Amino acid sequence: MIRTKRVWDPHESSDGARFLVDGRWPPGVRPDSLRIVLWVRDAAPSTKLMRSLRKRPDEWESFRRSYIAELDADPAGWEPILRQARLGPVTLLYALRDRRHNNAVVLADYLTAKLDSGNPESRR
Repeated sequence: MIRTKRVWDPHESSDGARFLVDGRWPPGVRPDSLRIVLWVRDAAPSTKLMRSLRKRPDEWESFRRSYIAELDADPAGWEPILRQARLGPVTLLYALRDRRHNNAVVLADYLTAKLDSGNPESRR
């Protein structure tokens, strides 16, 4: 199970392993307050792509396709999360305000599809 939460949401025991999946550290957040296993910057969208999402949230599908292409091109960025998700619950932390349109939602869907497909590539 892969969940998503804002970095400001409270920690819960059901979160399992928590990963920060933003390219920049969230403002005003102390590192020890997140209780993360790892900050996975390489799984975050490129700066250019994040800027486009912030400026044009109505172009969600375009962002989603472009981010998935980035994830396909660099599996090393998300592999630690996938390995952990095979062992138990994982929570992806993000800083955007929008709970439905953010990189963590796309990444969670992407990794869940990898887990569900039994794709040999996802078993590295």
